[in-house]
Amino acid sequence: MESQQHDPQQREEERPLERDLAWNELLLDQIDWHWTHQARPRLDGLSDEEYLWEPVADCWSVRPRGTSTAAMQAGAGEWVIEFAAPEPEPAPVTTIAWRLGHIIVGVLGMRNASHFGREPVDYFSFEYAPTAAGALEQLDAEYARWREGVLGLGPADLARPCGAAEGRWADRSMAELVLHIDRELIHHLAETALLRDLYLRRPGADAGEAAG
Repeated sequence: MESQQHDPQQREEERPLERDLAWNELLLDQIDWHWTHQARPRLDGLSDEEYLWEPVADCWSVRPRGTSTAAMQAGAGEWVIEFAAPEPEPAPVTTIAWRLGHIIVGVLGMRNASHFGREPVDYFSFEYAPTAAGALEQLDAEYARWREGVLGLGPADLARPCGAAEGRWADRSMAELVLHIDRELIHHLAETALLRDLYLRRPGADAGEAAG
């Protein structure tokens, strides 16, 4: 039987060296390509009516202060986001406004504050946008800060525990946190895209609007 041994130098030439890989860029690329080519373009043209559209009764949304009947309401400005703790099962369907508010604050904003120098923020201290344009401006700002922060993480930063800000996951690495945020953004932005598709095909929608 022929020997299965190979020249070690040949093996090194056949695969990239770990020390030459930009791990932060590889981790970020999972969401950045999706953001640039699919997720963010799917939000272009979002109208205020669509932003607040409720596909079914009793949705959670972002509403003017004093108009919500939800068990819990949070927000520092004239508009509040609705939620409950513990969350009911099944949880209410959420509007695009709610979904974007969750991404801006819970997915990106709080992590930017914990790890990348943003001023502290949570659901209660944030001022939710009453308009689609305002929410998209907030989303772009938080994503840009997150992207810049991840690009600045070196190998040692990615390997270290993410710390007490992440609660029971404090011992998980920063690399795991980046992967988690990638997954959160991908699935929440996909949900938002689905709501846009449903809005275009809602009962009574103008045929020309849906075609566009």
